[in-house]
Amino acid sequence: MEKQTSTEQSGKKQSEQGGKLAVCVRKSVKRYLKDLNGEEANRMYEMVLQQVEKPLLEVIMKHSNNNQSKASRMLGINRNTLRKKLGVYNIGKEA
Repeated sequence: MEKQTSTEQSGKKQSEQGGKLAVCVRKSVKRYLKDLNGEEANRMYEMVLQQVEKPLLEVIMKHSNNNQSKASRMLGINRNTLRKKLGVYNIGKEA
């Protein structure tokens, strides 16, 4: 039996965690639709992305000690894109 590389192990771990995240999202969306109690859902794609994106950015920024370069690498996005998103959600700015 071949030994897995650390990259393969990391990919497997992320895949398993992503599966758990997908289960949480699926349950939340189903609950949201049920709570609408027959009302029509609108703009759900945008709403869900915003609801997921802000806490994701907050957690990653905290984990990276507010290092935008590290955070952008962790997220797999350009640092300028990260900066724009942080501005949209007012993350990291003092009141």
